[in-house]
Amino acid sequence: MSDRLLDLMVRAAIGAAEVINEVYHRDFDAEAKADGSPVTEADQRAEALIIEVLRAHPVPFLGEESVAAGHVPELDGSFFVVDPLDGTKEFIRRNGEFTVNIALTEHNRPRRGVVLAPATGEVFFGGPDGAFAGRVDGRDLADLHPISVSDADRPLRIVASRSHGHAATRDLCDALAVAGDVSVGSSLKFCLLAEGKAELYPRFTPTSEWDTAAGQAVLEAAGGVVVDLAGRPLSCGHPESRFLNPYFVAASSQDLALRAAAEMRRLTA
Repeated sequence: MSDRLLDLMVRAAIGAAEVINEVYHRDFDAEAKADGSPVTEADQRAEALIIEVLRAHPVPFLGEESVAAGHVPELDGSFFVVDPLDGTKEFIRRNGEFTVNIALTEHNRPRRGVVLAPATGEVFFGGPDGAFAGRVDGRDLADLHPISVSDADRPLRIVASRSHGHAATRDLCDALAVAGDVSVGSSLKFCLLAEGKAELYPRFTPTSEWDTAAGQAVLEAAGGVVVDLAGRPLSCGHPESRFLNPYFVAASSQDLALRAAAEMRRLTA
């Protein structure tokens, strides 16, 4: 891989996936964090490994478990945004739909991202040279190929969350004449759009920056967009909001994103 920083991030994700799989295939306990969300040994060990690998590129590190432990860095310029185990509920249910998310920002926008699904070995990454998908083979990458969003004039397909559905999604589908839907957990939703397997992912329920940054970077590298309901690109590094995202829409094109955002504003007014 010619992108040294992205290569470092992929190596960190592969190492984290090894730790996660080791825990996944044996008995483990889940605890509740202060906000009520679950955390496991896999979350904590995977983040520790990622931090160790990413130290080779000395920029601040915004991680879900680090923030939960009270470690909030000064975020000025570039910084990593990491969710070591996105989809902990899916991990606990053992349905395979969980990911390692690593993003690197520039001026508060995710510009490089890696999304790796430990249970399947699927990996997606994107940056200045475009977006790619493949699989993990041991500690190497295999079957790498470029990916891009759907540009076909076809009926819309929507990505709906398996664990965080919202009643307004049905009304949005009617308003935009959505023809089909795909349900998948964690940040794999962004990757479905990046691969051209769906065109729209609306989010009416809360997410944090580490849930979305890596997937956003992959999708935007593949030609898609992610905007809030005012049409502004989703950004990172907002301690004043406790790193919570506003409602947003990810889409295969700017036009579709803005149309969906307008409908979502109407539905949530």
